[in-house]
Amino acid sequence: MANVTAALVKELREKTGAGMMDCKTALNESNADLEAAVDWLRKKGLSKAAKKSGRIAAEGLIAVTVAGLKGVAVEVNSETDFVARNEDFQKLARNIADVAVKTGVTEVEALKAAAYPGGGTVADAIANGIATIGENLNLRRAASVSVNAGVIGSYIHNSIADGLGKIGVLVGLESNGKAEVLAPLARLIALHVAAANPLAVDASGIDPEVVAREKKVLAEKNAGKPPHVLEKIVESGLKTYYKEVTLLEQPSIHAEHANKTIGQVLKEAEGAAGAPVTLKSFVRYALGEGIEKQESDFAAEVAAASGHG
Repeated sequence: MANVTAALVKELREKTGAGMMDCKTALNESNADLEAAVDWLRKKGLSKAAKKSGRIAAEGLIAVTVAGLKGVAVEVNSETDFVARNEDFQKLARNIADVAVKTGVTEVEALKAAAYPGGGTVADAIANGIATIGENLNLRRAASVSVNAGVIGSYIHNSIADGLGKIGVLVGLESNGKAEVLAPLARLIALHVAAANPLAVDASGIDPEVVAREKKVLAEKNAGKPPHVLEKIVESGLKTYYKEVTLLEQPSIHAEHANKTIGQVLKEAEGAAGAPVTLKSFVRYALGEGIEKQESDFAAEVAAASGHG
């Protein structure tokens, strides 16, 4: 039988909002596979927050920098949140982002090999940071957004210093229109991306595996219906899904754009900008997303230490 721990049940509850017993059953039915348990709960209609991302576990900073028609976001991890407030660590994160935007390098190993301001490489600077700060530090990822003409909008959520925080967003608007119209618009869309967490600009950008998984959940949830009916239900369900997870189809979070999708907001802005406006791409980095942090079971540790485990 699968080893369903209390910690796993707790994580599934946080991820889905489902009841404790339902979570336990889902994990037992799914052989303690967390993602399979999420799908099981969704098929049963028990997940209240199926799209809620797992709890962010790693510490550190997201650094965002924009230079002209290009922007870069990097994630630099530390072991504790305390280090994120260390000026040396902040300088390190900011400098790595600057190196990435100047060189155009975002592949992690290549970026580590790039020259660092003041001498040595980025990897050397990280090693020096480990020695002086006393914690393991890691350059986890980097990504860029660029346009041939237009603007790059940026936003940092939970900012602790200029260009540094817990969530970093970049949005590229391709346009020959007026910068004074495009810049505040790009900023508004970056704020929206931080809050709404879209998966892609439009349906074509969604990972085919994610679409296949969504189809499977919809089909299994409606199993037993005639094939032609099931096909329409799945098609309709996918359309609803795309409205929830693609940026251009999401309803804007801003009051001034109430009842309008981001795609409609962009279209309406073209008049004021004096030219077509295309949302080329975006990046949204949330600190630690997808990193598993090992949690110890304190009660079990105490029991083991006292010989009662």
